[in-house]
Amino acid sequence: MDHPLPDAAAFRDAETGLVMALPKGRILKELTPLLAKAGLHPEPDFSSESSRKLRFATSHPGLDVIRVRSFDVATFVAFGAAQIGVCGADVLMEHDYPEIYAPLDLRIGACRVSVAEPVERAATDDPSRWSTVTVATKYPRIAARHFAARGVQAEIVHLNGAMELAPSMGLSRLIVDLVQTGGTLKANGLVETEVIAPVTSRLIVNRTALKTEPEAIGAWIARLRAALEG
Repeated sequence: MDHPLPDAAAFRDAETGLVMALPKGRILKELTPLLAKAGLHPEPDFSSESSRKLRFATSHPGLDVIRVRSFDVATFVAFGAAQIGVCGADVLMEHDYPEIYAPLDLRIGACRVSVAEPVERAATDDPSRWSTVTVATKYPRIAARHFAARGVQAEIVHLNGAMELAPSMGLSRLIVDLVQTGGTLKANGLVETEVIAPVTSRLIVNRTALKTEPEAIGAWIARLRAALEG
């Protein structure tokens, strides 16, 4: 990080207890049974797609959960606004927050960060000859590091979605994106040419919060570990 993060714990009323940041969407559906197995049951509105609430009480008075975008979970935890969270390893790789400790692989949300390009070009491309390459991605840091390690300068086109359109519309030579089945790539004339990193979801905690509230946070780490192993 270029600048130190503010200590959000300083603004938090000690009586409010812990906050766990959870990602919206597919990962949350996979995560919910694991949370239930660990004895954590959010209020009914939490499971409602129509609910506009973002913060929810749980079966434990000392813990609330918030429902945010997957990419934002790490930021909430790094800044100390939430003390615990669940996010993909891709988010941790992209942000690389030193304030975050990831003690537990939850073994859900399995996918991968991959390089993909048009099928017709992949058969003849020789990446060893590249000095620069244009890449469309929502992972600018991961992409830049990956190609820099090979001596290639990545010119990043930062997109938040519809990455698969970029090569066919002249925005980029290739893409770096999250891939689960590869179906979307195939439907858009792309092929996966390289896996940068496998991805699963991780339990993350704020390092400062772990030092100041080790028993409370440690108990949730233990509960989720036991749920995984049980």
